[in-house]
Amino acid sequence: MIKNGAEVQVICTPSALDFVTPLTLSTLSKNAIHSHFFVEETGQWTNHVELGKWADAFIIAPATANSLTKMAHGYCDNLLLATYLSADCPVFFAPAMDLDMYLHPTTVKNIHTLKSYGNIELPAGDGELASGLVGKGRMCEPEAILTRLNKLFVDSRSISGKRILVNAGPTYEKLDPVRFIGNYSSGKMGKAIANALAQRGATVDLVLGPVSSEGVLPAVNLIKIESAEDMYEACNAIFDQCDAAILSAAVADYKPNTQANQKIKKKTNDFTLHLVKTKDVLKSLGLRKNKQILVGFALETQNEYENALTKLEKKNLDFIVLNSMNDKGAGFGKDTNKVTIIEKNGKKHTFETKPKTEVARDIINLLSTYL
Repeated sequence: MIKNGAEVQVICTPSALDFVTPLTLSTLSKNAIHSHFFVEETGQWTNHVELGKWADAFIIAPATANSLTKMAHGYCDNLLLATYLSADCPVFFAPAMDLDMYLHPTTVKNIHTLKSYGNIELPAGDGELASGLVGKGRMCEPEAILTRLNKLFVDSRSISGKRILVNAGPTYEKLDPVRFIGNYSSGKMGKAIANALAQRGATVDLVLGPVSSEGVLPAVNLIKIESAEDMYEACNAIFDQCDAAILSAAVADYKPNTQANQKIKKKTNDFTLHLVKTKDVLKSLGLRKNKQILVGFALETQNEYENALTKLEKKNLDFIVLNSMNDKGAGFGKDTNKVTIIEKNGKKHTFETKPKTEVARDIINLLSTYL
């Protein structure tokens, strides 16, 4: 990394110093290494928050089974973990351990958990291990790590400094003060997209429906709304100042014609509800877009591809993200998704089921080519 022009700070766990001397790492990185919260020789405290904010990327390599467990569960008993919990840049981790440890269900679960938080795995390779066994568990090769890191910065250059609108979650359309029409959207996909954009240096406005904002990064400008009308107003107020918009929200198509001021009482066996169309947020942005890149979502249950193509054309989108409720691991409330991205030129990109944090990166990688 030094040879490629990077500025590098090294953090060592106490155990790491059993394998390599501080002098070696300090000489190579051209910086003093960090290994303890308090340095007795100088009387100085190591500011882990400052380290976490300083970095453009954070690479934990090798990531031992012990460190993976602590990272996945929020332990904070050394400087590395404290810095990890303070970092708001992309975090890469390269598992390295013996074959049986790597394949143990606990390790598999911890890796899955870390990826669900948006961390990026640098998968272990196959080869001879310290135990003498041969199999999976070798740390990802340094050249491969550098290639992956270079890709991050290439992808980020077209995103950094751009203002991007994202919407997410459901909308609630009130019947009366205690009841509403809504859907099962959790907002997880949109939140993952907003976070990934912010990590690449974009200015992000997230218009979020009535779901929890837990997990949204502080760098994201959060705008909370409830109804389709609220969503329409908020998105249209921001769009003209944006370079792109990714609309993943599950906005209600219909709302009650009237809203009762008091709770509707159960008086009859039948109750007729008159619904009217809501304003079409995505279509309104498609009609007014100038140079903005506009991305939509299509969640379908039948004739998926045809319905997505129709939406792509009618809403004047640059590309659309299609997912089907019929696919295992896709749909509302899940941590994973399976999508096909369709561009306006007809080109398709099909992906396997993966965490929504990784799906977000796939979408943003394509967006970066447009920007």
